[in-house]
Amino acid sequence: MKIVRSNLKSILDSKGISIRQLAERTELQFETLRRMYNDDTKQYNKVMLAKICEDLEIEISDLLLLEEHKK
Repeated sequence: MKIVRSNLKSILDSKGISIRQLAERTELQFETLRRMYNDDTKQYNKVMLAKICEDLEIEISDLLLLEEHKK
C-alpha cells in the first residue's frame, strides 16, 4: 500500500526558510504549515498547496511524495 508524504521539511531546510517565514510569505497559518512540515497533515487543501508551490518555486511532485507505507 502506498501513502502520500510531505517533503516540506526537506525543501525548507535546503532553502534555509523557517515555517514562520513561509507562513508570513504565503499568508497561511503557521500551525497548518507546521503539521505539513512534520508530515502530520491528514488532508491537503488545493489553495494551500498552490501557494506553497508558487512561493517556493517547486512542483507539486516535489512537495508531495508517493511512497510505500511502512507498517
